[in-house]
Amino acid sequence: MRPGKRNLITDVTGLQVGHAQDEELRSGVTVLTAQQPLRAGVHVMGGAPGTRETESLAPDRLVQEVDALVLSGGSAFGLDAASGVMDGLRAAGRGFDIGGLRVPIAPAAILFDLANGGAKDWVKNPYAGLGRAAFQAAAEDFALGSAGAGFGATTARLKGGLGSASCVLEGGVTVAALVAANPVGCVTMGQGPHFWAAPFEIGAEFGGFGPGQAEWVPVTKLAREATTLGIVATDAALDQAQLTRMAIAAHDGIARAIVPAHTPFDGDLVFAVSTAAGPAPDAVALLEIGHAAACCLARAIARGVYEARSFPGDLLPSWRARWGESG
Repeated sequence: MRPGKRNLITDVTGLQVGHAQDEELRSGVTVLTAQQPLRAGVHVMGGAPGTRETESLAPDRLVQEVDALVLSGGSAFGLDAASGVMDGLRAAGRGFDIGGLRVPIAPAAILFDLANGGAKDWVKNPYAGLGRAAFQAAAEDFALGSAGAGFGATTARLKGGLGSASCVLEGGVTVAALVAANPVGCVTMGQGPHFWAAPFEIGAEFGGFGPGQAEWVPVTKLAREATTLGIVATDAALDQAQLTRMAIAAHDGIARAIVPAHTPFDGDLVFAVSTAAGPAPDAVALLEIGHAAACCLARAIARGVYEARSFPGDLLPSWRARWGESG
């Protein structure tokens, strides 16, 4: 298993990612999209999810494809980011055709970053504007760490962030992940710089420090200030039922990278998408894709925290501010 050219979710050819954030608000939005509709599935394991249109992704629903997926800060206010993304899609002539009318399909999920020290005293909800700006910024290359939906994210002891990772399987199928990591739990072990995801690291993508002592520090982050939102993607031709299984398998990546994971206060959710550019997998290949998705998601979580930056007024240190480049 080797990373793709960029080690980003956009190594799945055709995908694009855009960010928009507001430093004063200390929050932001991330959008994944493509030039063509994407097959999609979803699975929720956290106890406190916030979502929009995720029910439409069940295998028995009418709509089988999406035009974009939206990850946003702002708790329930952030669900309005999808409205801005829909405006951008509509202006681009995108959407599900209903009798000559086009309705963009842009499911969304949110994380809680309202208590991170940013200015949340807005008069008009800012997330629709951030959503449209993120959609318009979509490209193959994008920032990690303090960007988009991960801009105001936090973990139990450190700043969270926006991460991504990819891998190419032996048969040529690409699998990748994108995540906004904002969990109740810890991403690092004990009091040191070592990541829980270290066994799955490729090269030195989040420092190369290897495994540390598997010691868990009791959670100090306030409850209800959480959620990890992930997207896993592949170019294999998966249908919605198979994408749902891929999303379920990918949740293992959250549990490998965050301790504890899937708590009653996290809204942990994973979307899965396929460009369907490659072959349809058999059962064994589907198993491999699910395992690869979990590994990529674990790596992406660690990368998001590793790449986060510090800003004046932060309530928690970034990994780099705490340990620097050397750990």
